[in-house]
Amino acid sequence: MLRNPAPVKSLTQAESLAQEEAELLKNVTEYKPLLSVAELAKDVRYSEPMRTGWRAPRHIREMTSEECEGIRKEWHILVEGVHVPPPIKRFKDMRFPEAVLQQLKEDGIVRPTPIQVQGLPVILSGRDMIGIAFTGSGKTLVFSLPLVMMALEQELRMPLIQGEGPFGLICCPSRELAKQTYDFLVKYSNVLARAGFPSLRTLLCIGGVPLREQTEQLRRGIHMVVATPGRLKHMLDHKKFDLISCLYFAMDEADRLIDLGFEEEMREIMNFFSVQRQTLLFSATMPKKIQDFAKRALVEPVVVNVGRAGAASLDVIQEVEYVKQEAKIVYLLECLQKTPPPVLIFAENKADVDDIHEYLLLKGVEAVAIHGGKEQDEREYAIQSFKEGKKDVLVATDIASKGLDFPNIQHVINFDMPKEIENYVHRIGRTGRCGKTGVATTFINKSQSEAILLDLKHLLIEARQRVPPVLLAIEDDSDALLQVDDIKGCAFCGGLGHRIGNCDKLDAHKRKQQSGHSDLLSAGGGGW
Repeated sequence: MLRNPAPVKSLTQAESLAQEEAELLKNVTEYKPLLSVAELAKDVRYSEPMRTGWRAPRHIREMTSEECEGIRKEWHILVEGVHVPPPIKRFKDMRFPEAVLQQLKEDGIVRPTPIQVQGLPVILSGRDMIGIAFTGSGKTLVFSLPLVMMALEQELRMPLIQGEGPFGLICCPSRELAKQTYDFLVKYSNVLARAGFPSLRTLLCIGGVPLREQTEQLRRGIHMVVATPGRLKHMLDHKKFDLISCLYFAMDEADRLIDLGFEEEMREIMNFFSVQRQTLLFSATMPKKIQDFAKRALVEPVVVNVGRAGAASLDVIQEVEYVKQEAKIVYLLECLQKTPPPVLIFAENKADVDDIHEYLLLKGVEAVAIHGGKEQDEREYAIQSFKEGKKDVLVATDIASKGLDFPNIQHVINFDMPKEIENYVHRIGRTGRCGKTGVATTFINKSQSEAILLDLKHLLIEARQRVPPVLLAIEDDSDALLQVDDIKGCAFCGGLGHRIGNCDKLDAHKRKQQSGHSDLLSAGGGGW
């Protein structure tokens, strides 16, 4: 007698979508782990985190797990990982030298931000880390200050001699970001030297700086290097220095360094490491795909997340306006009246930057401009004069959107909507920094793709900002389908207005892998 077959459970639309997306992610060609060829060939796997000479004060070490969780909840900090070091709410309890604490106060940094509360103890403990936090939240201090302390510890243990070093390396996707990080390291190294500690030397390894200047610094031995991938790889290839003693490796804007921009350069740089190092990845936007890839090369990593990865800062008032293409440059002058200077204007391509800059100068506006096509001295002059308040407006491509710190920016204007929502988040993050509020105005029109406008729409909704009628009129998937399996939006790029099946960035990623070609960022800011 035949039995009735068991009824087949029908999948809901959301469950079916989750299965399809899991298959899509599985079929994306995996990144190779970010390890050297020698480590991959020998299947080297480091099982223990790096050891450091730092220990938290006793009253911090004796905190219960409930107390630690209470602090994290209070500061909106999410952590993943095993044996996570306890959060510390005061710089003094992090055991920095008195000279450093005094300089932090002079810089107006009185208490740690959320990413610093948890990130600094993690790094000082020697743990590998992925740090994700809003733009303007103080990430640079989190990975830079521990490097200074580690280099000082190594120098006290055994002073560098000619040709040795570095102990630590920080990689950045643009020259301007590298220069900013370099200035921070030099500043705090000088603070320690004035307090009687040994002098620490830092090399800025970027394009546009004569190789002769960089070579002269190397002769004395260097403790720290801040670099962009192109120039760094060139100097390592030509044996100007090596990474034999390098114990500390940080990547700022890590999603850009690993993703479609500098992946090949970064992979080749990894071949110069010969010992275990503490590896740190930081960004405001880091899709889960990049996080999962990074974890494969890290040792017992701790993920510290303040807010959703890729979310916009809540301190920025976002205004989106529909402006016809031919009217944008005229309307720009009207937008400049919204707030007093300084104002930052972003455009997608170099030609637009030059046109806007020329137009503003003709209208009597004190403006400067930077993009990847300008000489390094022009770029440095523009950044410096803008930071010092000598110029009111800076017009730039996305090379100025990644991590650059302009503390007093009142207003960011997006002359055009960028092609990727991550770039939008980075751009508007130049204002509303360190607890201050700011305004971001973005021009949109029919020239933008519907996909990017949907991502923008849902980003505005998430940040509880006003959504203009032109965006509300765009039909999209229901909210139920935009959040499946605890993943909101796209699992590949992090965009909120689409799922991975409709991801333009995933399509571009596949095409690039198929062609076997890897180029630099379209902005051209980080190589030569």
